[in-house]
Amino acid sequence: MSEVLSCFDPAANPGGMLAVDESIQHILAQINDPVATEEVALASSIGCVLSTDLVSDINVPQQRNSAMDGYAVAADGLDPSSPLTVVGQVFAGGSFQNTITQGEAVEIMTGAPVPEGADSILIREACTQQGDQLSFIGPVKKGQHVRQAGEDIQQGQVVLPAGTLLRSQELGLLASLGYEKLNVFVKPTVAVFSTGDEVVAQGSPLPDNCIYDTNRFTLQGLLTRLGCRVIDLGIVEDTQDKMEEVLRKGAESADMVISSGGVSMGKADYIKSALEAIGDINFWKIAMRPGRPLAFGQLGKTPFFGLPGNPVAVMVTFTQFVQPALRKMMGQKGWQPLRMVAVAEERLKSRSNRTDYSRGVYRINETGQLVVSSTGMQGSGILTSMSKANCFIEIGNEFDKVEEGETVTIQPFSDLI
Repeated sequence: MSEVLSCFDPAANPGGMLAVDESIQHILAQINDPVATEEVALASSIGCVLSTDLVSDINVPQQRNSAMDGYAVAADGLDPSSPLTVVGQVFAGGSFQNTITQGEAVEIMTGAPVPEGADSILIREACTQQGDQLSFIGPVKKGQHVRQAGEDIQQGQVVLPAGTLLRSQELGLLASLGYEKLNVFVKPTVAVFSTGDEVVAQGSPLPDNCIYDTNRFTLQGLLTRLGCRVIDLGIVEDTQDKMEEVLRKGAESADMVISSGGVSMGKADYIKSALEAIGDINFWKIAMRPGRPLAFGQLGKTPFFGLPGNPVAVMVTFTQFVQPALRKMMGQKGWQPLRMVAVAEERLKSRSNRTDYSRGVYRINETGQLVVSSTGMQGSGILTSMSKANCFIEIGNEFDKVEEGETVTIQPFSDLI
């Protein structure tokens, strides 16, 4: 590994364990920024990340226009006791060819260009028209209900910088500027596999003391939500030869390889010896719960993550370590998970010198407070704790508990899960 990672010494930490934040920093130091780009149609760009700054060729709006249905007028000298003369009308997409003067008004629709000589809009609800005579209720503030040219976006302005993740609102914004095609970073391809002779494929009978493969499907779902292309390498037999074979295949075909299980350094875990034979991998103990064991390094030039085998631990370690790495590979510079502060509705247990990721449910209570409670039993194999949750409750390593009524940090699942 690089010098940055080689000086990363678990022995310098309490119990030989590494802090979560420090671990993330060292992982990101080993992840390269993306270089491969492609041109995609606007309609196909959802979930992509811009590789170049996008600059507007036009003003938005292009010209002064009305924000309301009503009447365009010149505000100076207006007197509600003196009726105005309506001299025309203008619709969105049209124009009024003359210049209005004091005492005149032009009926105008929302989005229509404001005629020359007018600077304000009287809303329809404040007006009464009889023939060509218009009375209104004052007062009138100059410039009211008028959108100025370039008020939203000015010509030549950088609208979206490189590194922007394209959501539906960005697609709408770019469509309004006339963009048809965009340059984006190529989405990473990730290979995933499960390990363990006790892991059984769905559709097969379940022998005693075995479990159906869960983690591979969880990881595929997370990766798909993140916008990655996924290669499924299946369940790998617990032999060193098979491990080396699948690791080489993954490294050759993908931009990242992720395994689950086999990183706790048990006697029957062959992935460690296979990784050492063909890669440059560190095995860490992270000061966190769930998900203490983690392997990270390189298979040649391909990043590798070895995640724990327990289903909840897989989801926690993916969101905290793999997700930041992938977002950097996708071009999202400086990405951070969304964090909010909520009031605990119950006593939450933790332990000092580790970061605890309990599964929780946050909501707005009857007094308008953001509050959170746990989903109940928090074992790392209890998948229902994730299914019921809408957030992680993140209790930092400086706390050994959170009392009811105290504030706590939460990570809502809205980003990914």
